[in-house]
Amino acid sequence: MSRNKITRRQFVSTVTIGTGAVLAGTSALAGSTAYGISSADASNSVMLGKSGIKTSLLGMGTGFSGNISSAYITKAVTDESLIRKAYEKGIRFFDCADSYGTHKHIASSLESCPRETYVLGTKIWVSQNKINEFHHPDADIVVDRFRKELNTDYIDLIQIHCMTDPSWPEKEKKQMDILENLKSRKIIRAHGVSVHSIGALEACVGNPWVDVVHVRINPFGESMDKSDPALITPIIEKLHNEGKGIIGMKLIGAGKYKNDPDKVDEALKFIMGLGTVDLLLFGFEKPEQIDDYLIKIKPR
Repeated sequence: MSRNKITRRQFVSTVTIGTGAVLAGTSALAGSTAYGISSADASNSVMLGKSGIKTSLLGMGTGFSGNISSAYITKAVTDESLIRKAYEKGIRFFDCADSYGTHKHIASSLESCPRETYVLGTKIWVSQNKINEFHHPDADIVVDRFRKELNTDYIDLIQIHCMTDPSWPEKEKKQMDILENLKSRKIIRAHGVSVHSIGALEACVGNPWVDVVHVRINPFGESMDKSDPALITPIIEKLHNEGKGIIGMKLIGAGKYKNDPDKVDEALKFIMGLGTVDLLLFGFEKPEQIDDYLIKIKPR
């Protein structure tokens, strides 16, 4: 395998067995044990830092092109076939948010699947002018609604959505305490944030409350907190070294490069080479895109 370029097929097989093998110049199909994985089955598991959550290396995002409780997946996949196909292909992490409006589709499509076989992550919105509510109830009330919408007794991961203010840990202390209480009662398994500014990302460093964080990362600086990835990757490394789970999003520039195979290869080689991103999150618009990203190649 070339150290400078990988094909889409090689990328998919490598991703399903763990990151880092490409830059190491080793064969992705030679039984790599990166992330504790020894085969090229997409359902093989990774750990989200020290959160205790084990899931698939690839996750499915359900909120791309989302706006006010209506994401693309809501409008395009009312039969939930896209979600179900992702599950059948081995994807076990499903990323939601109150603002996406996709809870009901996740619940419906995974209804017949044993709950312990998949991981649900979703997010609460605490800012104004996004969710169609006159006010934002406290996190315990919102999470209770989420559990009903998702038809589950517990939710694996709850995050505070789209933090941009570097002082978010002080401003959201009340909601953080509520989520900590929910975790102690095993209503949720872990909590954290998704961030949309470098200041908010830096505020996660050294913060023991943060179990898992969504980070925007790609080599192009597209839809990221800073246009220079070199300013972001050291922060991600600090968070990773602290044992926080790292979920990578906007990996191909918020979908900008989805139809450019060379850009996809460049992006994934870069991200896999970091060795600090636990889970790779993608949005899929069509069922065939899942096959494109999850070609199952057995070790040989």
